[in-house]
Amino acid sequence: MKYRTLLGLPFMAAPFCYAQQTAPEKIDEHVVVTATQSQQSWLTSPASVTRVDTTQQLPSLNIDAGDMLEGIPGIQADSRYNYAQDTRLVIRGFGARAAFGVRGLQLNIDGIPLSMPDGQAQTSSIMLDDIASIEVLRGPLAVLYGNAGGGVVEWQSQAPMSSQIALSTKQSADNLQRYGADLQYAGEQHQLKLMATDFTTDGPRPHNRAERQQQALRWYMTLSDNQQLVLRYDNNYAPLLQDPSALTPADWRADPTQTVQRAIDFDTRKRIHHRQGSLSWRYETDHQNYRLSAWQGDRDIVQFLPFSGADLTSSGAVIDLSRQFEGLHAFAQWQLSEQLDISGGWMHESQQDHRFGLVNDNGSRGELRRDEFNHIDSQSLYLRSDWQLADNWQVNAGIRYNELDYRVMDYYISPANPDDSGGKTFDELSAAAAVTWQLSETISSYLSYGEGFETPTLTELAYRNQGSGLNTELMPSTNKQLEAGLKAYIAENWRLGLSVFDIRSDNEILVDQSNDGRTTYRNAAKTAREGLELSLQGSLINDRLDAWVSYTHLSATFEAGELTGNQLPGVAKNQWYGRINYALPQQWQVQVSARYRDSAYSSDNNQVKAPSYTLFDAAVRKSWQWGEHQLEGWLLLDNITDKAYVGSVVVNQGSGRSFEPGIGRQLSVGLEWSRRF
Repeated sequence: MKYRTLLGLPFMAAPFCYAQQTAPEKIDEHVVVTATQSQQSWLTSPASVTRVDTTQQLPSLNIDAGDMLEGIPGIQADSRYNYAQDTRLVIRGFGARAAFGVRGLQLNIDGIPLSMPDGQAQTSSIMLDDIASIEVLRGPLAVLYGNAGGGVVEWQSQAPMSSQIALSTKQSADNLQRYGADLQYAGEQHQLKLMATDFTTDGPRPHNRAERQQQALRWYMTLSDNQQLVLRYDNNYAPLLQDPSALTPADWRADPTQTVQRAIDFDTRKRIHHRQGSLSWRYETDHQNYRLSAWQGDRDIVQFLPFSGADLTSSGAVIDLSRQFEGLHAFAQWQLSEQLDISGGWMHESQQDHRFGLVNDNGSRGELRRDEFNHIDSQSLYLRSDWQLADNWQVNAGIRYNELDYRVMDYYISPANPDDSGGKTFDELSAAAAVTWQLSETISSYLSYGEGFETPTLTELAYRNQGSGLNTELMPSTNKQLEAGLKAYIAENWRLGLSVFDIRSDNEILVDQSNDGRTTYRNAAKTAREGLELSLQGSLINDRLDAWVSYTHLSATFEAGELTGNQLPGVAKNQWYGRINYALPQQWQVQVSARYRDSAYSSDNNQVKAPSYTLFDAAVRKSWQWGEHQLEGWLLLDNITDKAYVGSVVVNQGSGRSFEPGIGRQLSVGLEWSRRF
């Protein structure tokens, strides 16, 4: 896709500027554009930003974050159904390399970072029951978040509106059980929320059991008409997450429900304990906005990989990791005039990992093979301006400076395993600018450009193909992004979004080799991503039927070397999604969705790929009310046609086990009782 095509898109809207001249207030809700830290209407925001109310999605067991992101254009949520590896999120190709968790993207919850300063994150630490809405930002303005700004996913909770108690249960196949309790208090100056859940399952495959307990506290304090204080605390404990491993393509075709024997022999599993607390202060007036946030947490992980790791330079096959992290963020925004807003901020983050590696003695902890302390210190400053040039012209610009200091201290030293201590410092500048042209009250277009970067994570620096120690040859990647978009209200209650983009990256961080859970990384010379995103939503039949349709096209290819023209592994070229919600009398609701994902290659050489698939899901909801008591129930049928598909691919898997199976047809049920006080 050439730049001249992008430049022309905002002006292609001109023939439509005489459409309906009154914007329908019903769907013109304001969204928090996460990269700007300010409120703007969807129509005039100069970016691809999508806000989803979780009540509009199909009901969920609330154990897979990808369920809440279905249908958002530009995002690919890879559900592994392997609870030891977590959901992988990919936005416009960023994050596809992740062997587990999330890479290359910024994840926040109520403005508090879930991502570590080195760019890694896990969605399993989110209390999904607490999420009311989600915003996903794609494109150039995301680089203003600094490191790993390939996209931003902002999870948003809501303060209690009334005092109530709720008890819930969710049940599904494979002995899946999830129970929850929710206590809320809503006073004039204080709102309090206490939540707890317990989840167990045998999993869809042998050696696939999982156990997880979560507790959360939210305390909202109104200090004055302009000030609010929010205290948050989360405790996530998963004592057992068995890892059945991915399958070879041949094994997947023969029986997608089988488990690799090595996983059983070495008892592959993971234990996680994640705790995080934060305190946020906010002061707002008509012309000023100040925010100060502080957070601290720790994450303990013990993981058993499917090999022994007995060699003296192997670093072991039992990972014992203890992580502490903390941060401080100060933000200010001033309205200098009716035409000009200025905002800026400072952020400090640090992360400390104490990593041990031991021999996997057939599922037991063996001798020590690694002992090191890793430290990251991150400082950043940013500045943003929003200038209303004229009634229908707006210019946005921002710049951010980041300094990241990596240090590794090796304490496992012997003649056969030398001192691998070392470090790296990254100084990077991110910048973005956008112009918005509002053609009418119902149509606007924008053009944006940004330059960003992404450093390797500590986990990605941890291993080399040969020898031990820090992979000091791994460099940060840089990217240049250009995007053009069109937004419009059609008729009275339909909303259309269209964007095209072109992304060029240097030193893209890619998987070099992945062998049974241990992954090494390398830099690619150049990559290119060109694509289109389309979304359409609205309602019919007196607002009783609402529909959501989205389409994503992404061509992500290598641009240099022997791989020139090959597609980046783990990235689907085309995706589409459709959903309808039909509200029936007496509090009944029927929901039906369909989603298609194109094939995705599992390696750089493009010799093996997971096939494309189309899935259909359906749900029925019902609500009953007796005075202050309410009962809500739902039935969900996943994968109606029982389609065999690959939920995720393991990129560049050396053993050939690159397919992680999706689930077959599955019926789930949920029931919640609540009482207001």
